[in-house]
Amino acid sequence: MIIGTRGSALALAQTETIEGLLSALGVSTTRKIITTSGDTFTDRPLHEVAGVGAFVRELDDRMLEGEIDISVHSMKDLPTVRPEELSISAVLKRDSPYDVLLTTDGSRMDDLPEGAVLGTTSMRRRAQILRYRPDLHVHDLRGNINTRIRKLEEGLYDGILLAEAGLQRMGWEMDVERLDPQFFCPSANQGTIAVVTPAGTEAEEVTSNLDHQRTRIETEIERIVITDVEGGCTAPIGSFAQFINDDEISICCEVLALDGSEHVRIDEVIPADRYQDYAKILGRELVQMGGKELVQRAVCQLASSLPDEV
Repeated sequence: MIIGTRGSALALAQTETIEGLLSALGVSTTRKIITTSGDTFTDRPLHEVAGVGAFVRELDDRMLEGEIDISVHSMKDLPTVRPEELSISAVLKRDSPYDVLLTTDGSRMDDLPEGAVLGTTSMRRRAQILRYRPDLHVHDLRGNINTRIRKLEEGLYDGILLAEAGLQRMGWEMDVERLDPQFFCPSANQGTIAVVTPAGTEAEEVTSNLDHQRTRIETEIERIVITDVEGGCTAPIGSFAQFINDDEISICCEVLALDGSEHVRIDEVIPADRYQDYAKILGRELVQMGGKELVQRAVCQLASSLPDEV
C-alpha cells in the first residue's frame, strides 16, 4: 500500500510509526512524499494561506485521484468538514496534548522579562500568551520543527511555543516548560496522529486495527464542541477532552479574541455513555456565550490584514 506524507522531519517520523505498526500486521508499504500548500508558503502566516487544511488538501486530492492508499496527518490539521469519500480509519493513542515553552536559557513563562519576544504560528497560542502575559511580544514563526528551533538558537526569539508531542515523536529531550492547560487550553486533537484512507477499501479495513477507541472519542468530542462556532483552523480556539475514568470525560473549550483581551470558556465533566449528545449541548452553549461572535470578529480582523496579492 502507498502511504502519502508531507516531507518534514516530523511528518516522516509520524509516517514511520504507521509503517512500523502496519509491518507488524504483515502489511507492506511504500512511501510517497507530497508537498502541500502549507509547506510551500512559508513566507507568510498560516491564516494568509487561502482556505482551510493547508497541510491536508493536496494529500486528500492525491487520494481521491487514486495515487495513494493511506495518508498520515497530525489530526489537529484535519478540517472538521471532510470529503465523504474519505475515512479517518484510525486515530492512534494520543501523545502529549500540551503546549510547551522552549527558551534559549531555560526561562519559564513567568520568568521572562517584560518585552520578551515569543514565536508561534498559532492564533490560539498567540491569544493565550497575550492574555497571560500582555507585556510580551508575539511574532510569527513559520517552518518545520527543525527550522523553528534553529531560529530560536539564532536569537530571533527569546522563546518559542511548540506542541510537546512533536518533540516526543522526534525523540528529543529538551528543557521545556509544559504550559498549564488551565491557561493554555490545547487545540482540538493536538498530540494525535490520524490515518486517512478511501472509505470502503482494504486500506480502511487494515488500518482500522490501529484505532485507539478512547482517543477517538476524546478527539470527536473536541471537534463536536467547536463545530457551531465555525472557527476553521486558524481562529483562536482551544478544545481538550480527556477521560477521567471509565464513565466520565472532562472537557475544556475556549474561544479568545486575537489579542487575548476577551474569552469565553466551558469547563465541564460529561458522561461517557452519552458523550455526543452532551458535546453538542456544550457547543450550543459556547455559541450562546458569545463564542461565535468572537470567531467572526477574529476572522474579519485577519481578513483585513491580508496583503492585496493574497
